[in-house]
Amino acid sequence: MKQAFILTVVLLITSTGISAFDTVATEAEKSSTALSGYARASAWGGGSAFPMTSLFAEISLQSEITFSKVYAETDIRLRKGYRFGEEEQLIDINKLVVGYSGKLADIRLGYQDVAWGRTDGFNPTNYLQSYDYFYLTAEPDDQSDPNLALRTRFRLSAYTELDLAVMPFYLPSVYRYELFDLGENVTFTEPHFPEPTLDNGSIAARLNFDFPAVGASVSAFRGYDPYHGFRVKDIDWATGTPRITNQAASYQKTSVGADLAIPLPNIIIKAEAAWNSTDNPENAMHIPNSYWMYVGGIEANPGSTTLIVNYIGYCNPNFTSLQIPQPNDPMNPMPQPAYAMALIDYENRLFNRRIFHQQEKFNHAASLSLLRNFSYDAWQAQLTTYYDITSGELMIRPVLKWNVNDQLSLTAGGNYMYGKSGTLFDYSSSVMNGAFLEFRVKF
Repeated sequence: MKQAFILTVVLLITSTGISAFDTVATEAEKSSTALSGYARASAWGGGSAFPMTSLFAEISLQSEITFSKVYAETDIRLRKGYRFGEEEQLIDINKLVVGYSGKLADIRLGYQDVAWGRTDGFNPTNYLQSYDYFYLTAEPDDQSDPNLALRTRFRLSAYTELDLAVMPFYLPSVYRYELFDLGENVTFTEPHFPEPTLDNGSIAARLNFDFPAVGASVSAFRGYDPYHGFRVKDIDWATGTPRITNQAASYQKTSVGADLAIPLPNIIIKAEAAWNSTDNPENAMHIPNSYWMYVGGIEANPGSTTLIVNYIGYCNPNFTSLQIPQPNDPMNPMPQPAYAMALIDYENRLFNRRIFHQQEKFNHAASLSLLRNFSYDAWQAQLTTYYDITSGELMIRPVLKWNVNDQLSLTAGGNYMYGKSGTLFDYSSSVMNGAFLEFRVKF
């Protein structure tokens, strides 16, 4: 109930923001309407699990309507095609927001992205944003998944802003575990996520500083983490061989973090870190231990090239090694079911640790992104790589984009993931490896 009370207080504060901070109009009323969008055809295929992983056509209808200080923004997408061997036809609400922009406060309410953090690609303070990691297109930004949110930004000074965000209902990130080849005796059932009540909502606050010489923020979060693991739901011994049913499950956490960006001649130095505190990780395999995540990076812009290098680290202060179960007496069949249960528990806990980057006390990874424009920006080449130093997992993503004119563009590329047997990339590669092609027309 305490969290529901906090949510209610924030709602009351922000709902009175218009009258409290801007009771008198100081400029003439202005209204405008802007309509835009795109149509595209997208294909992704070549993986071992699905020869044609994704094939669809989509149209996006976008609008921005402004009347004085009140506005509305929409991005409604109509999509039809196939994904993972199944037909798909849907209306995707990518943005549906009403807002108010005053002298001292901005208020936004509706379906929207709330992405925080200054580092590139990996953001420890990005507490609220959900992602659909199995929405495979030429644009990685397509994976961001908007949620219903109330966001209020108070301008405390010319360089300081207080950002408050409330998400009354939980939206998990999408992991398609059921697509992985985990063996014929392992399946996934419907996930277990919190009920859509205010008690299960999320709240976050960020104090942001944007000075000419440096940008920084401190932030805090309480709620259910969009990232989640899984647990063993059931084990069926009817056939003599255990048939395991797993279930994705979410967990609550409390986080505090900070980020920093320092612009220097030709480079920007960025850093970001967060402490994430969880409850009961010892007894529940889908809950990670409390941990630090930290990222340090450099962005350089020599000529028409952009180079971004990141180090990504995780620290698990309460780390203890998992012990591989051993049968007490291999010749005695009686203890074997207990040994099998212990082995199932071990394997599932180990996989959850891989999901949360908690295989060791310290886990290390690095990423590199290289972007270059050619021929007066008519061509754009990009290479993104990620290497998990601790687990040996590798991802390479080359992309080539041709802007034929202001309206038409063609994008082609590939995605390659590799991991040792039993790692997350090992299972994901059969689904996500492949080549992609997209035709897009803007209007």
